[in-house]
Amino acid sequence: MRRQVSGRFRFLWPLAALLLIVIGGWNACFSYVRPGQWGVKQVVFGAKQGVHAEIYPPGLHLLTPGAERMHLFSADLQVLEMSDSAAPSAHIPNLRQVPALKIQTSEGYTVSVDVTVLYRIEDAHQVMTQIGPGRLYEDSVVIPRAEQQLRRTFGELDAEEFYKGDTREKAADQAQKLLSEELTTRGIKVTHVLVRQYRYDSRYQAAIEGRKIQDQTVFKNQAEAQAAQAEAEKNRIVAEGAANVATESARGEAEVQKLRSEAELYRRTKAAEGELIVRLAKAQGIELENKALRGQGSENMVGLRMAETLRGVEVLVLPSDGEGGTNPLDLNQMLRRFDVRGQ
Repeated sequence: MRRQVSGRFRFLWPLAALLLIVIGGWNACFSYVRPGQWGVKQVVFGAKQGVHAEIYPPGLHLLTPGAERMHLFSADLQVLEMSDSAAPSAHIPNLRQVPALKIQTSEGYTVSVDVTVLYRIEDAHQVMTQIGPGRLYEDSVVIPRAEQQLRRTFGELDAEEFYKGDTREKAADQAQKLLSEELTTRGIKVTHVLVRQYRYDSRYQAAIEGRKIQDQTVFKNQAEAQAAQAEAEKNRIVAEGAANVATESARGEAEVQKLRSEAELYRRTKAAEGELIVRLAKAQGIELENKALRGQGSENMVGLRMAETLRGVEVLVLPSDGEGGTNPLDLNQMLRRFDVRGQ
């Protein structure tokens, strides 16, 4: 049994060696550039010795074993994180973390700033020829140049100006511009410089908090004084409005009384005029009646009046002829008789 197992292993050893030779030869003859990478070929031996300017895209590329090498560089966005955080974001690809940036302000205080620098490799050939292979560009160029430019721009600010967002953002934009101008010639493009957080040392933090409290107290007192002044102005306006309302109300009441008086005067005047017209009409009627009584036909009028007076009186039959006869319709006779008796 042992001899059979040993025989099998003796048969497998040459196969394994052949497989290793094939894999080694494959790796020596081909280089695979993954997606999100650039490839730069270097000829170590031969007539075309040196770094070639051609940039190889993702894919499988043929190499001469022992004479050519393929250097790979990331083509994706890369992140330089300057922070003292103990737990960096592991899910972020192409992340490199270094300690937070210490800025010496113009007053001599130290401000610890967390900064994120976003950049990418634009020309892998320039990176290879001016900096070197692999990730040498991080430690030899990107990190030191970023720290230098950030200290230069943020060092021009005083400690309190870090509170001002627009001033802080202008300094970050200036640092991004200077760093991009410096690294573009080496094939690296800086896209963003982001200030994420800043921290003062303890003594300045205590001093600035005390000053802020004093400033807030002054602002509070000013606000209270302005509020009191506004309240007094409001009360004055309300009082003036009430006085104006009372004045206008009294004026309106006087106008109403005036209109009522004028209406009453007008009513009385018209009533008097109407009464005068009625009385004049009655007088004219009486005058006309008098004229009628004095004129022709007055006997008929008197007779009619007598008839109205005698209406409802019982009728007596009297002799109308002879010496004692009386004709009630003969008014002249009755008048003479009454006149004679009256004399």
